[in-house]
Amino acid sequence: MSPSPRSAPSIRDVAAAAGVSYQTVSRVLNDSPRVRPETRTAVLAAIERLGFRPSRAARALSLGRALGITVVTSNTVLYGYATTLRGLEEAARTEGLAMGIRVVESAASAEVKQTVDYVSDASAGGVVVIAWDPMGIAVLEALPKDVPAVAVAEPAAPDRGRVAIALDERRAAADATRHLLELGHRTVHHVAIPSEGGPGGRLAGWQDALVQAGAEVPEVLGCGWDIESAYAAGRRLAAEPEVTAILCGNDDIAQGVRRALYDAGKDVPGDVSIVGFDDIPGSAYSTPALTTVRMDFAGLGRACFHAAVAELTGQAQPVPVLVPPALVVRESTAPPPRS
Repeated sequence: MSPSPRSAPSIRDVAAAAGVSYQTVSRVLNDSPRVRPETRTAVLAAIERLGFRPSRAARALSLGRALGITVVTSNTVLYGYATTLRGLEEAARTEGLAMGIRVVESAASAEVKQTVDYVSDASAGGVVVIAWDPMGIAVLEALPKDVPAVAVAEPAAPDRGRVAIALDERRAAADATRHLLELGHRTVHHVAIPSEGGPGGRLAGWQDALVQAGAEVPEVLGCGWDIESAYAAGRRLAAEPEVTAILCGNDDIAQGVRRALYDAGKDVPGDVSIVGFDDIPGSAYSTPALTTVRMDFAGLGRACFHAAVAELTGQAQPVPVLVPPALVVRESTAPPPRS
């Protein structure tokens, strides 16, 4: 029996041609050991003869999971998280697939278990975990191995047995720091956000550039995600006359630091130069316009969507298409004041 010339061959067409049940064909497609070698050979020959190509939906259904994506995140508002989610949603909409979001509010064991139970259900489809913080990392590590999942990862994150995609924050931070050093600043101070990617992240890149230039590596000032704590860090730096250049962990932090310098009577960039990170939409319109690092968060989201679909459907992992981070030089950086 052969399929209609006007339709693609189905799994049932393959089964009829090989003289087996469609369940047997499904087992062959999924490399089940419960198939005799001669049966496997007959099914593969029928697949080749008919030109059968399993659909993504068929693969997902064979795993008992919905053909869709669920994203686990601890935050939907901060720019990096929100823009990554936008990239995921755009990719899902383009492919005609559903996307859901599950917010994990803490790294407490009960909260992590609830989240893991939710995305382990077949209705969740493929899973994308934004693992930039303790909450996301805890969920990623607790996921059963049979749940098809992909990590939006911190740079240089340890291998957790999952496909993981990250942006090159270390190189980007090093480029930003070198820009300030090349303007003539003796060193660069750093106000860090809570998560900077460990040994592959922003703090590491800042240190790389300073060490390579033989410059002093100042104490890092940490702050929270809120502008208020960035303002407090900025007040500390404004009180130190030797501070002439500051790399901020993101653009929101740069706003808080900039306000603290203003309130202390410090001119930007006349007295102190500032560089941000992420290139949020308002960065080009602040006063002065903020020098910052442009990050492809939307591209990261799209790449992780396609990786998750490949995990779900058993296809080869696509090569991530990402725009490398780039320094955008604007008005907030200049040579240091003359002594």
